[in-house]
Amino acid sequence: MASALHDRQHIQTVIETALLVAQQPLGLHDLKKLFAEELKAEFLHEVLEAIQQAWSGRGVELVRLAGGWRFRARLEYQPYLDRLDPARPPRYSRAVMETLAIIAYKGPLTRGEIEEIRGVAVSSNIVKTLEERGWIEVVGHRETPGRPGLYATTRGFLDDLGLKSRSELPPLAELGGLTVPEAAD
Repeated sequence: MASALHDRQHIQTVIETALLVAQQPLGLHDLKKLFAEELKAEFLHEVLEAIQQAWSGRGVELVRLAGGWRFRARLEYQPYLDRLDPARPPRYSRAVMETLAIIAYKGPLTRGEIEEIRGVAVSSNIVKTLEERGWIEVVGHRETPGRPGLYATTRGFLDDLGLKSRSELPPLAELGGLTVPEAAD
């Protein structure tokens, strides 16, 4: 019996270590690769919950995101960490942010549909900026002449916002000045 407890503690330590050093969130598939023996998803969830409880009340927390599990600083400590690296995140134009919001809330959409909602053309630079940032990607093609690409947000976009899914996006009303107009029917 002590052996099983030791094994569970060892597995928890290995998973915790992997999550602490990983550059990206790790999904269950990734965590299973850490071990030669097959671990069930239910067991891994129990271990992840144990890790979350072990880190409760500390400055770092284990969170589940769209791309998997990762450690991050608790939000209340972010202002302190920002002092270490006062570099500001890149600023994006209103056009880039509107395009991203339309894709996030209404996607997947073609470029033409995005232009119809925005009421203006979407420049190639806007799409390129969002693709290079890893926030949008082509997820398919509309079955119409020309087979235009369908743009949707990525797991990386959700991970960067600390979300598990698009359903966790704030209601549009909470975004203040940034609104996504309804598409004309």
